[in-house]
Amino acid sequence: MLRAKNAKNYPPSFVRDNAAFRSRLVEQLANSLTAPFPEATERRVFSQIAFPGKATAVVGVRRAGKTTFLHQVRQTLIGQGFPRERLPYINFEDERLAGLTANELSILIEEYYRRFPAWRGKETVAWCFDEIQNVPGWERFVRRLLDSEKVDVFVSGSSAALLSREIASALRGRAWEVTIFPFSFEEYLRHHKKEVPKRFDLLSANERSALQGALREYLVAGGFPEAQGLDAKTRYQLLLDYVDVAMLRDVVERHRVSNVVSLRWLVRHLLGNPGGLFSVEKFHAALKSQGLAVARDTLHELLGFLEDCFLIRISWIEGASERRRMVNPRKVYPVDPGLIPVFDRSGKSNLGHALETAVRVELERRGLECSYVRTIDGFEVDFLARSPEGNEALIQVCLDLAETGVMEREVRGLLSAAQEYPRAALEIVTLFPEAARNIPENIQVHDAAIWLLNPLAPWTEENK
Repeated sequence: MLRAKNAKNYPPSFVRDNAAFRSRLVEQLANSLTAPFPEATERRVFSQIAFPGKATAVVGVRRAGKTTFLHQVRQTLIGQGFPRERLPYINFEDERLAGLTANELSILIEEYYRRFPAWRGKETVAWCFDEIQNVPGWERFVRRLLDSEKVDVFVSGSSAALLSREIASALRGRAWEVTIFPFSFEEYLRHHKKEVPKRFDLLSANERSALQGALREYLVAGGFPEAQGLDAKTRYQLLLDYVDVAMLRDVVERHRVSNVVSLRWLVRHLLGNPGGLFSVEKFHAALKSQGLAVARDTLHELLGFLEDCFLIRISWIEGASERRRMVNPRKVYPVDPGLIPVFDRSGKSNLGHALETAVRVELERRGLECSYVRTIDGFEVDFLARSPEGNEALIQVCLDLAETGVMEREVRGLLSAAQEYPRAALEIVTLFPEAARNIPENIQVHDAAIWLLNPLAPWTEENK
């Protein structure tokens, strides 16, 4: 504890809270080095988890499993021979740390190296800071830590405070981003202790049928970890609470939004119409007809806020000019198919839109750029996916090709778009591939369950 005669050498907040904060930080530090890891389904990401000299920022929608992923990173490092003592984890959501500032985080570092002095400057220490946005000025602390110590740093927290563009600016190019989404279909199967096939070409008819049945369940329940195994009523309430918290904390509080009524209308519309074409101008007119006054610019801002907090994902129209992108409607998807039945008021089964949503999120999960195509002939293709290597695929998603006119429409759109994108592979992803008849040879028809489980898109170089 500080002596009174030394108090003048420290900032007032440091003197006031030093002893209490030291006690709580030391307690967390000690627990992190000995406490058992929480049991959880292992998450799979399709990007490099860490980058030398940079802080890894784990971002994503609320309740997707970012904290769990931090513990997974620690367990992975231990499996690679990293000593547990060099993997400290601090959770700043602890209410007893309220009021902690970046200056006082030096307590943590000094306490750690007091315990392990031989490692300072010689052995890498992998620090994991959860909910670090609760500490004002945390960015300066992380930069200083990276510059002055031999460390790897992992941070996670609310997407309201860990936005991609702000991390890049705050850490001055010292950030590496990893996005965590709700469970993919593959993670969903493992979570429910269902077998994930190792050889898709050797599946029996019964195995394929079971896999398709599991996919239908996934498209209804979605992939939020806490929502698994719940009855529909409880699940709907849980997911509705998730959305309310995201709106309140990630949009209203963060951006000081005053027109909450219009925000709620916007959220209900977007989540209840997955994959639909969304025009700010048309939605503005609809709100005006209901007597709700809101500026068009405000709606554009709200749309951006909802994408920033990962509640929605947006696909722009493919086009060479920025003007074409801006004047055409966007296609908007929820971040998880489980949100669709919570907000869809039609009362109908919406598996087709849920499948399209799952494909859209999976493309982003795999690190692919994603847009939609409207051809000069007026046909539409759900996705133009482009890999970092420049490989392209035009992808149509449909529930059942046997429905009247569906197969003809999907094929016609692909063939029309192929004239504008001749290098692109042509694909149809469907829940019932057996319904495909007389499909042109240059179009691949994929069983949706198998497509979602394939760790690499079939058209990338690795699979050619």
